[in-house]
Amino acid sequence: MTDSECIVKAEKLTKAYGNDIVVDSIDMTIHKGEVFGFLGPNGAGKTTTIGMMVGLIEPTAGKCFVNGIDVTRKPMDAKRIIGYLPDGVGFYQGLTARQNLEYFAKLYEMKDADTRITRLLEYVGLSGVEKPSGGFSRGMRQRLGLAAALLNDPEVIIMDEPTNGLDPGGVIRFRNIIADQAKAGKTIIFSSHILEEVQHVCTTVGIISSGKMIARGTVEDVKRQMSGGEDVTIILRTLEHMPHLEDPRIIDAAYNDGSAVVRAKGDIRGDISIELQNKGIHLKELRLKEESLEDVFLRTVYGGE
Repeated sequence: MTDSECIVKAEKLTKAYGNDIVVDSIDMTIHKGEVFGFLGPNGAGKTTTIGMMVGLIEPTAGKCFVNGIDVTRKPMDAKRIIGYLPDGVGFYQGLTARQNLEYFAKLYEMKDADTRITRLLEYVGLSGVEKPSGGFSRGMRQRLGLAAALLNDPEVIIMDEPTNGLDPGGVIRFRNIIADQAKAGKTIIFSSHILEEVQHVCTTVGIISSGKMIARGTVEDVKRQMSGGEDVTIILRTLEHMPHLEDPRIIDAAYNDGSAVVRAKGDIRGDISIELQNKGIHLKELRLKEESLEDVFLRTVYGGE
């Protein structure tokens, strides 16, 4: 991608509270039209990083640019092109969904606000809901928050744990909305601890741990980075008792009577087959295990726990 397509850029972005470094010198480039999933365990620095991206938290060091705008120096200019859905979004509880959106539309000085609000309420599944937002479920508040984030037709949509509190139907609606916005050329960034969700909707992923970005790229790129490159897991089943394998490229292996799970430096299935054949062992199954993003994430970030 060319530099002109870069819409969000973080340069050595750092946030410290006293001696506690929460975000540690993060570099990140996100291009127009990307759906970027920001992953990490609780306390990793995701929400703090997002807060700096949207101009709510001032960095200790480094810079963040949105469409070329320095967020720290010109936060209001940046906010005009950003739609933001925070985790635990709040509204005026005495107002309905429509009334809340009408209030925000006045702040944006929007024209034709009624038409857009009507469309957005239908879009997020709140059309016809007339009760005050103080009586909303968490899922309904999330949907209203998404409508508010889309109200000003932003170029960049940033969301912190957007599927929290959504039922399965709400999650599917969220996926469809993300796909719609991406097709319209919007750039979408969201944090999540639900790795399956990220695999469904994201074009690129960033993994943050202890304030540092430890991997970034497509889901497949990140899986390769976090799995140690060419390491693979091989599943074996045999008709006879499973002997211990002697190939020096095997990193570790777990054996059962007629099966084994082997982790090796590269795909050595052919050599395993020959070794077993030479020992008079007949194979029933010999395949690579396709690891999910969750598998490599848990092993790398939590040490396999």
